[in-house]
Amino acid sequence: MKKTVILNLAKLNYDNKIDLSPISALTAVTAYDDSSPAEIIERLQGQDIAVTKELPVGRDLIEQFPPSVKLICEAGTGFNNIDLAAAREKGITVCNVPGYSTEGVAHLAITFMLNHSASLTRQQIMLREKNFVNFTDHLTVPHVEVNGKTLGVVGGGAIGREVMKVAVALEMNILVYDPMPRDWGNAKIHSASLEDLLRKSDFVTLHCPLTPETRHLINRERLSLMKPSAYLINTSRGPLVKEADLVEALRQSQIAGAALDVHEVEPLSADSPLFNLENAVLTPHIGWQRLESRQRLFALMAGNIEAYLNGAPRNVVS
Repeated sequence: MKKTVILNLAKLNYDNKIDLSPISALTAVTAYDDSSPAEIIERLQGQDIAVTKELPVGRDLIEQFPPSVKLICEAGTGFNNIDLAAAREKGITVCNVPGYSTEGVAHLAITFMLNHSASLTRQQIMLREKNFVNFTDHLTVPHVEVNGKTLGVVGGGAIGREVMKVAVALEMNILVYDPMPRDWGNAKIHSASLEDLLRKSDFVTLHCPLTPETRHLINRERLSLMKPSAYLINTSRGPLVKEADLVEALRQSQIAGAALDVHEVEPLSADSPLFNLENAVLTPHIGWQRLESRQRLFALMAGNIEAYLNGAPRNVVS
């Protein structure tokens, strides 16, 4: 039986609620909560398959991999933590797991939008500070319906399409910027240029991969195109947004607010100005972490391993 080593299981199974049997039914599994670079090389000895989750696996490490390792399974959609060229040169196949958290991430983006529309976070803070003005006077924070508003979706992949599906049910109008414009199959959904989308949208949500072309896609110039009443949502990749420019836009009320599940550097530094901005809502990269999403991840990863063992690898990125 082939052997699989999971190098940082605690990143995925921090609550000990995940069933590993989809993979252990196919291969003999050894799992470690975390692994240092030196431990990675030691723990790969005699193994056929390595499973990682956002663990940096650079050229210097891959060049030391034992010849037995022929497959790296990245337990997630993003794979920029792995040196694909080095893996290719070493004859190692790399696969990822797209689609395991589509609903979870999409629903978080919708949650952020509804949160901002009713200023829920700000009102909770006010009440915790014993500020009862919203009871005794009148609402001092934005409080609007989302139906009839325009949602700008940057990236029309699986997560973007799931967001659109929910937004259509909420009776929103939707603009989509995607490198491959298409008929989105609904009269309320229209393709648009990025600039047009930013100018017209009440909420802008990002759902695209991090590439050299998309790094800092949202910067000072593009933030200046947005409405002062608009909100930016990022549940995709932190570096899509130039954080310093966003901080300035929020400080100057150039846009109404932002909700970020991802950040340029994770975790955020303790002195990040984002923590002190009333119009910024922050979460610690939780979009993919729902229990159901994580269990689905292991089922799909097992499918990747089974396909590889059958000689027809899938979701190959290198």
